[in-house]
Amino acid sequence: MQLIPNLLIIPVGIVIGVLVAAPVGPVNVLCIQRAIERGFWGGMAAGIGAMLGDGLIALFASLGVGAISGAIEYHRQSIQVVGGLALIVFGVKLYVSPPGLAAVRTEADGATSLRDYAWDIPKTFFLTITNPGAVLGLFAIFGGISSFVEVHSYVDALTMVASIMGGSFMWWLGLSHLIGRLRHKFSAAHLVYTNRVAGVLLCGFGALLIGEELWNRLP
Repeated sequence: MQLIPNLLIIPVGIVIGVLVAAPVGPVNVLCIQRAIERGFWGGMAAGIGAMLGDGLIALFASLGVGAISGAIEYHRQSIQVVGGLALIVFGVKLYVSPPGLAAVRTEADGATSLRDYAWDIPKTFFLTITNPGAVLGLFAIFGGISSFVEVHSYVDALTMVASIMGGSFMWWLGLSHLIGRLRHKFSAAHLVYTNRVAGVLLCGFGALLIGEELWNRLP
């Protein structure tokens, strides 16, 4: 039984994790909005949820690309509708909710921590695992990993999953830190505008998911 993984898997997995986390999408919009409104820990809470979602998808992909991706493809319609509805609900709530100015002032006093925003972790986790494009995209990446590095054992597969999560975590850590340093330039009016733009984008992503499904059902 192989206990030592192929060390080339680690840098490849980290790069994949960054590439999966970086593109602009519904999860990224929500994470960036949280970082602007709530600072470093708010962005990290949302980012950790996305990282855990990517990790779970990567774990499933490592255990059986063919069987699990086939099941996801079979249930894609349901996943897409649920994910679209969730995005619209989050988007509407974000659009009508006032920005958390109290949270901003509290963080300025150094009194906040990850625990204060922990509820955002399951939110972004749910949005990540119900995004069929992200799920199938990560499965496709796993299917093509052999072009860059060989994954032969469960140890190799688990190392790849951990590396992908590490890359995703590094992305959200850097982005949350950057936004946390710049967010003091945002006024109350800017925060309201940011919430509304993020809410509209989330609703738009949700509508696209549902609209695509309705279009595919047309004769």
